[in-house]
Amino acid sequence: MVKKLIFTVVLGGFVLGAFAQNHKKREYINFADSIFQMNPVVVTGNAHHEYLKSSTTPVHVMTNREIEKTGVSTFNDALTKLMPNVEFMPNAMGSYLRLNGLGNKYILILINGRKITGDIAGNVELDRINMGQVKRIEVLNGAASSLYGSDAIGGVINIITSQPKDQLVSVTANTRISGKGQFTQSANVNISYKGLTSSTNFKHDEADSYRNNPLEYAKGNSGDTQECVDPLFLGYHTNSIGERLSYQPIEKVSVYGEINHSYKMTDRPLPIEGKEGGYTYDLRFKTLRFNAGANYKFSQKHSVQIDFTSDNYRYGYEYNSAASGNFSKGDYDLKKRQQFYDVELKNINRFTSKSTTIFGLDYRNDFLLATAGNTDNHAYTLSAYGQHDMQAIKDFRVTLGVRYDKHETFGSRFTPKVALSFAPGDFNFRINYARGFRAPGLDELYYHYFKSKMGGKPVVTFGNKDLNPETSDYISLSGSYTNNRFSITITGFMNFIDDMIVKDNLSIDDAAKSMLMKEFPNDITEATFKKMTTYGQYVNSDKGIIKGINVHSSYIITNDLSITANYAYTYARTKTAGVWETLERSVKNSATVAANYSHSWGKYTLNANLNGRFQSKTYFIDYENAPGFGTVSLNTTHSFHFSKFLVEPSLGVDNIFDKVDNRIDWSKRRYAYLSSGRMLVAGVKLKFN
Repeated sequence: MVKKLIFTVVLGGFVLGAFAQNHKKREYINFADSIFQMNPVVVTGNAHHEYLKSSTTPVHVMTNREIEKTGVSTFNDALTKLMPNVEFMPNAMGSYLRLNGLGNKYILILINGRKITGDIAGNVELDRINMGQVKRIEVLNGAASSLYGSDAIGGVINIITSQPKDQLVSVTANTRISGKGQFTQSANVNISYKGLTSSTNFKHDEADSYRNNPLEYAKGNSGDTQECVDPLFLGYHTNSIGERLSYQPIEKVSVYGEINHSYKMTDRPLPIEGKEGGYTYDLRFKTLRFNAGANYKFSQKHSVQIDFTSDNYRYGYEYNSAASGNFSKGDYDLKKRQQFYDVELKNINRFTSKSTTIFGLDYRNDFLLATAGNTDNHAYTLSAYGQHDMQAIKDFRVTLGVRYDKHETFGSRFTPKVALSFAPGDFNFRINYARGFRAPGLDELYYHYFKSKMGGKPVVTFGNKDLNPETSDYISLSGSYTNNRFSITITGFMNFIDDMIVKDNLSIDDAAKSMLMKEFPNDITEATFKKMTTYGQYVNSDKGIIKGINVHSSYIITNDLSITANYAYTYARTKTAGVWETLERSVKNSATVAANYSHSWGKYTLNANLNGRFQSKTYFIDYENAPGFGTVSLNTTHSFHFSKFLVEPSLGVDNIFDKVDNRIDWSKRRYAYLSSGRMLVAGVKLKFN
């Protein structure tokens, strides 16, 4: 790792030296690209390709170029640095994603419009996403169940990947390295020939475990301390590989097939004598995903497409020490397997030159095997949906949509959508109403879970087959102004959620003791209740209300210099048993700002990006609030353009002002920011067309 760092730093220094030479100045040609970024093509809002300004549904877009400028290599970092209304709350199992105040289970994550599945302890496995493939990321705020079905209550994040086009062969390799063992290597090979295209991708990502303070309180949040080796940031190494083939034998017909596999292993420290913590096993994750589909164009105005998705996810314990009860070093114990199958048939029509009408049928089946939760169940959903998007009169567009879902567990549900936009000149005003729903998860329905020690005490969680689906009513009002240099969008929203599913902690009386001992005869005894005072069961809470304002703005000061500033205010509350409380893990205020400078001299282009994120405290109900933070990073890229080659070294500094949360740890302390301090970041991108 040291050799990699030395090599990359030397390379970056060489490039900076080359930049100091006086080249003949020429006009920077990316001005048109900057203008296009203000009005890109989007697909997530209304499920068909359209310019952002024409869409009745507001969507925030992060382009590949915008992401590359920040120098990030992970999906988490990209959203953190560019989207203030997205937060990642880290914990021992990964990062808990939140969008506009709502967590993982309310956010639908798609790759090219197809759902991804798989989570552990509420954390969606996002390390499987290869940022080297990403063309853009589209974020739709609020309910979108009329198009996407269950889970789209808080919003939709759609990751659009690059597809080979005209080049016969295109090869791209990316390397990034920074402190604490962080190293990312990705490679993409694209081939296109006579209607047949192939896209092969590979990614390796790794990072070391660490904690900023070796001490923890032995009891409570004050007094005696002890050394602990449990990591604040959980290290890992992951590999993913994928292949996509597509073929267009004639103009009207195209088919594709895709397979992706990812493997991830955590790197948790072993127990050390005289210190607290340590683990006798690591967590191992595997995913295998298939996609296939076909598109037939009846004409330029009418087409039909069919898509099939199979997403398979599993995780378990891989033991690294012989002192692990019945397990030996190298043994693997499966803990969870999730499978998701989806077949969707969609018909897109342009009956008039100013309208798009979509009809669709969808079949989904979710499977869950959870050994710890004693669960092996599945549930299917049958759906039909329709949407009509049209220009009613000049500058005025209307979108009407409705979806019918029949779920195996809770029955039938209709979810409508109404969106209006008025776009005179450089302005666009939008009003949106959408109803959303979330079917109870299989764990929430069927879990039968016992763990002898979690947070120092036994934990029991029961599912509840009588749960109702969560429903929401989302209303937003937005206004935007865009010209050749300046763009601003202000959106106010309210999301009213009924029957929120939460895990309620129930008191243990004599009847509960008898029930628990009967349910877990081999695990729970009378002695257990000396440490255990409550048990958990999933229930429908009363309601939740999330209100907020999002502001996105950008300004091209000169052809070389641009700035962006984004702000999010979120006020999220839930009402349980008649009592209103702030929503767990919610953040009221957050902002991202960036200044970007790009200029070209001959075959050399410099890009310098200064990026900052600032957010207020993260609220917790049963734990100490995580304090707010502000961090600033600098990234520079140095592009050398040749006839068919691009060589692009990069050099930067993460966390310039060395912001570190190094408080002494204790069981109720939470952290919103895990940086170990200021770090040098270096990388290089090589591309051949």
